[in-house]
Amino acid sequence: MRRPYIVCAIALLLLVAAYAPAQTTRPAPQRATAAPAQTEDLQLPSADVEHGRYLAERVAMCVECHSGRDSMLNILDSERYDGAPIPFVPPSGEWATRAPRNRGLPGYTNAMAMRLLTQGAIGRDGRQLRPPMPRFRMTQQDAADVIAYLRSLR
Repeated sequence: MRRPYIVCAIALLLLVAAYAPAQTTRPAPQRATAAPAQTEDLQLPSADVEHGRYLAERVAMCVECHSGRDSMLNILDSERYDGAPIPFVPPSGEWATRAPRNRGLPGYTNAMAMRLLTQGAIGRDGRQLRPPMPRFRMTQQDAADVIAYLRSLR
């Protein structure tokens, strides 16, 4: 019954530990290299959707922040990846308080999604996403697998 609280507490501690040292030395957010125009999108490598599901749910833990929860903080299957309030109180005002929908990756081209997962949480507009979004540095194959999985959820 307390498992969701323990998982959230551990995730929060890991995020705070990862974020705290970088906060003092982090330069102001910079614009990243522009993604290809909407008409010329990136061709992804052949993807393994099941491996993408494993990465999104067991490694990157996308499901934890991007899914709605019930009053006991259990993830609601009907709201998986539909976006939700962050399930813990952020330590400062610069943190996001809501995770957006990532079911189907709406608004993201393949190039934008690849950049997000391989170059450190860079959003559609080329700016760093606010914590607690992890700064992923996935391989292109792992990122392609996650992208394929999230797109399969449309």
